[in-house]
Amino acid sequence: MKALTGIDPDRLVEEKAREMTIDLGFAWFSLPSGKDVSIVDVPGHERFIKNMLAGVGGIDAALLVIAADEGVMPQTQEHLAILDLLGVSRGVIALTKRDAVDDEWLELMREETRQRLLGTSLQDAPMIAVSARTGDGLSELRDALDAVLSRVEKRPSAGVARLPVDRAFTVQGFGTVVTGTLLDGPLSIGQEVQLLPAGIRGRVRGLQTHKQHVEDVEPGRRLAVNLAALPAHAVRRGDVLVPAATLRTTQRFDAKMRLTADAPRALAHGQRLDLFVGAAESVATLSLLDRDEVRPGDTCYAQVRVSEGLVLVRGDHFILRQPSPSITVGGGIVLEAHPKRHRRKTQETLNEMAALERGTPEDLVLAALGRSGPADRATLLKAVGGTASDILERMIDIGDIVKMLLAEPSEAGSLYCTRAQWESLSGRITQTVSDYHAAFPLRPGMPRQELKSRLRLDGRVFTQVVQGLRERDLLVEQGSLVRRASFSVQLDGPVKAEAERLISAIEASGYTPPAPVEIGAGPELLAALVEIGRLQKLNDAVYYTPATYNEMVSEILRVIKTDGSITVAQARDRFGMSRKYALAILEHLDAIRVTRREGDTRVQS
Repeated sequence: MKALTGIDPDRLVEEKAREMTIDLGFAWFSLPSGKDVSIVDVPGHERFIKNMLAGVGGIDAALLVIAADEGVMPQTQEHLAILDLLGVSRGVIALTKRDAVDDEWLELMREETRQRLLGTSLQDAPMIAVSARTGDGLSELRDALDAVLSRVEKRPSAGVARLPVDRAFTVQGFGTVVTGTLLDGPLSIGQEVQLLPAGIRGRVRGLQTHKQHVEDVEPGRRLAVNLAALPAHAVRRGDVLVPAATLRTTQRFDAKMRLTADAPRALAHGQRLDLFVGAAESVATLSLLDRDEVRPGDTCYAQVRVSEGLVLVRGDHFILRQPSPSITVGGGIVLEAHPKRHRRKTQETLNEMAALERGTPEDLVLAALGRSGPADRATLLKAVGGTASDILERMIDIGDIVKMLLAEPSEAGSLYCTRAQWESLSGRITQTVSDYHAAFPLRPGMPRQELKSRLRLDGRVFTQVVQGLRERDLLVEQGSLVRRASFSVQLDGPVKAEAERLISAIEASGYTPPAPVEIGAGPELLAALVEIGRLQKLNDAVYYTPATYNEMVSEILRVIKTDGSITVAQARDRFGMSRKYALAILEHLDAIRVTRREGDTRVQS
């Protein structure tokens, strides 16, 4: 590393004394093409595999170093298995100590190494013989790394930033600094962040990459973050730094896992293993979903329970090691970071796992909605790993999903659901309202609270479905009532005849109509007649026809205009009615702000 980059990544006194990497080291250099490259130097010795696992997550390519005078060591095989399980398919093989062997031995090592690489993710990787002491081959090694890394696609930057912390320390005068490889999204100075799983919040005071100060960083870069309001003693290796109030930890996830072909034995349902993901380590218990045991070389679906909260998103790779003897036995890929509990070995569970494994963003959104029902934008983007910002709009356009609130901006609080869920929810609501209209044809609408109680829906879902149906001109809300947009009170048959009888009785009585109870008028029919404008209600005991009502209002306003005001007694005498009716009409006009009371008189409002 020092010969290649000019930086000695070994920091510890013991490492320098033993000339042996024990913990993670970091270096960087520029390729011939000008591209900057970050290097995580991980331990090679089998006793430090756990340290190696903390640094190998998030890499784009591997530089596998094999000494030409010793050849492939046992731990090299484990490193290759780990790279394979992590999906690292690009790399370069460096045969070091070229100056310590002759050409014949070097060719023998080339052949032996190539044989040992067969069947691994690096079997076709270029192999360069180098000498750190003489510099022989270093130029070719740089060119080979340049060629390999030129084929690496730029990491997407549409997700939620994650920085798995592999080192934390304090810098005098600056405070806490954490380092790691940034994943999924950008990070910038001033951003409020949160350390998970502890949940402690802080703020990004400064950013450095390759010891250069920057204002913001895209994913895929090695990064040092200077944090304000977050003490170093609160940080440990394996914690994850994220923007505040974005991701949450999980202690259960769904996975497609694989046992290595040389695993010493099968793994049973309920087995406990050490799990490594990002820079974190946890104890895991396997719930095998499609079988009772998984044999060496086989793959299976599993739900994994972990002892400590982990920050995971779909697509994260993990490693499984048995604790004693400590060896790597398998690994896998996260299919769902926040799943429900599954029933083992049921067709429904297996179909769901297969849909998750197929992994198109559309499948993942539909699977998430199938599990949880209507969900907001942030929840669904987490289901696809947070990198498909336009997926929901595309699915709405083709009709696969429905956005409940048409007028709500796509990035705001609207819920989304599948087409079938929308049809079911909207159908239940409109049918319930229609049934209410059929049962109570004289009522102007169904009380909203009664509708919600009958449907037993989550409050937010109910509110958005009703509002969505209103935006689509299918429902109308009037105060606390809900009705179908096409509904209106209709007076048919015997009801119509009864209505005409009531109206005639009230009309014939002029300014002193009978109380409803005196003419046998039911409250629902009266309310319907008011709703359709055939009667005007002053209070529960006084109803007028619109013609009589309008005549009285015009006369009261004429008197006020002429005399400046009107009293109850004047209204009583003007219309030849009792005080009860005069008070009713004037209080009604006060209530609708046509008149205003001043002492014992009314003036125009």
